[in-house]
This record gives sequence, structure tokens and C-alpha cells, in this order.
Amino acid sequence: MNRTRAVVAAVVAGVLVLLLAIISPMLMTSIPSIIGSGGELPDCTDDGAGVQEASDSAAADIPSEYLKLYKEHGEKLGVQWTILAAVGKRETDHGRSTLPGVKSGTNYAGAAGPMQFLISTWGGRARIPVSSRFNGYASDGDGDGVGDVYNPADAILGAAKMLKRNGAPENVRRALFVYNRAWWYVDQVEEIARKYAESGEVEVPPEADDACDEPLVEAAPSDVVAKILGFALDQRGKPYLWGGTGPDAFDCSGIIYAAYRHAGLSIPRTTFGQWPFGVKIQQGDEQPGDLVFFDSGPGTGPDRPGHVGLVVSKGKMVEARCRLCGPIKVTSYEGRDKIVGFTRPLQNPDVQGQLAKLGDPAL
Repeated sequence: MNRTRAVVAAVVAGVLVLLLAIISPMLMTSIPSIIGSGGELPDCTDDGAGVQEASDSAAADIPSEYLKLYKEHGEKLGVQWTILAAVGKRETDHGRSTLPGVKSGTNYAGAAGPMQFLISTWGGRARIPVSSRFNGYASDGDGDGVGDVYNPADAILGAAKMLKRNGAPENVRRALFVYNRAWWYVDQVEEIARKYAESGEVEVPPEADDACDEPLVEAAPSDVVAKILGFALDQRGKPYLWGGTGPDAFDCSGIIYAAYRHAGLSIPRTTFGQWPFGVKIQQGDEQPGDLVFFDSGPGTGPDRPGHVGLVVSKGKMVEARCRLCGPIKVTSYEGRDKIVGFTRPLQNPDVQGQLAKLGDPAL
């Protein structure tokens, strides 16, 4: 009797093991989609790339060859194709934009191609042979051995790699923020992606980056600040040059020195001199014309910042960052690590005296 019970128990155990072997993979397959439904992914996407069908809006708005590439490279890399497509829409309207840098050259920020890569991020050249030793985002999406930033097949694959490396598909908002460091950009891309998945009229809203708009200069708190900002913004697109003070190239402190000089004011030339010169300002109280300083690595630190930008609006600065970082442009300092602090050179006593001679009210 005991032997019979033992045999029955063994048979039952064996059946249970067999059932678990069959069911477990099914459960594991379904778990990511269950978890993903409550995570950071937008409602328009799923955990797997290439699964979400294109809505009528997507099919109508996205050129067929681009739609194929978004789906193909998204599935290959494990990135939501709707997010890839939304980036392409936000950046260049899927390559249809006629602005500089889309078909050739670069725009004022140094970006190129349908997915708007900085040439330095792409690999230092617009067209570059792709090899296993290459560390940039230049990609060969059409199998010709060359990563061409202007080729949609290459550019879309490169964009998928960049999003994947920085958190997609699980943390797509972080990945998008790294792609273009502005939360308004992240929100707009997700909204476009949602419409590509669900349907709805797809329109690209205007950029929320009003630091690039000339009305910013008109709204400056004084004529002197307007002159400072106007000069600095006019230098966008020019290259970085260590020690440069213009007119053709600048370094980080050189463009600020030149902008103040353009307004008739004299301040120290270098970052190390500019940091102690201005009156310290608490973060959150900064205004256009102020300076934001950063710890930039070896030889610099909290008491000796090595990099500086000119504040043009809350969260935005004109920056000449480095030789491989692209040309002078407006960037975001919100969310940037290693901020040392802010100063207001216009409140330095020497500058106050200069302002008095210029007849400009003290700030």
C-alpha cells in the first residue's frame, strides 16, 4: 500500500514538473508587458519594438520608406518605433525640412541629417567608414560599410542605438532627455508618438526653447544686458577655440568676455578670473546676463570652476563647450551635474562704475 502511494506521488510530482516547464516561459513572456503598463513608457508604446501597429495618422504622415526604417531598426534594437518616428518628426519632419543641416552641412547648433546628430557625436565626420573599433553613433543601416549622417537608413539606426544606450525602451523619457536636453522636447516627442500609435492629427508644436528667439533680447532687463545677449546669440554656429575671443571662434569664457566688451564693459578674460569677479547668486535667482559655472574635471573644483556659460533665460545658456562638442549654441543647464554656482558681474563695483559712465542704471 505504501509502495502504491509512493508511485502515485512520484507520478503526480512528475506531471507538476512538466506543467511548470511548459507554463513558466509563458508567464515570463507576459511579465514584462504587465510591469510595463504601469511604468514610465507612454501609453502609445509597448515593451517590444515593432509590435505596435501604425495608426492611420502615422501611415498618412510618415513617408513609407521612413516608416519601414523606423519599424525595422526599432525592432532590431529593441526601441519603440513610434518613439523613433516621433524623434524624426520633431527634428526634421522625416527629412522633409528645408532648414540648413538636413540634407547637407549643419544647422546653427552643429546638427546634421534627418535625425539631427551633432557631427562630433556621430563620429567627427558626416560620412565615416563603420568598423568594430568605432565608438560613436555612426551606423551602417543599408550595408554599404559607411555611416552617412544624411542617409535615413544610417541616421535612424544611429538614433535607435543612442536611445537604447540611454535607457529605452524601459526609461524612454531619460533616453529622450539625453537625445535633446529639454523636458519640453521629451513631452513633445511622447505626444507625437502617442498619436502615431492611437491616431489623431499630427502637428509639431513650436519649440518651447525661446532662448533662441530674438524677442528674448528685446525683453532683456536693460539695454546693456540686451547688447550682451544679442552679441552672444549672434555667435551661434561659430567654432570653439581654446583661448579664442573672436571674431571667428571663442572658448567658454572668451565669448562672455567679448559679449561684455561689446556692451562697453570690462570683465576678466578667463573662467578662473570671472568666477571671483561677480557677485554670487543663488540658483533660482539667476537672470539674463548672469554666469553659470561648472566643475570641468582635473584641475578644477568647487572653488576653481573650469567652465562657464552665459545665462540667456531660466535654464538656458549660450555655451562654447569644447572642440569636439559642436559649435557655439544655446543649451540647457538644468539637470546638468557639477554646477558650481552663479554670479552677476553687473553687480561688481568696478562694473557698476562703468555702468554709471555709460548712463545705464545699476542692476
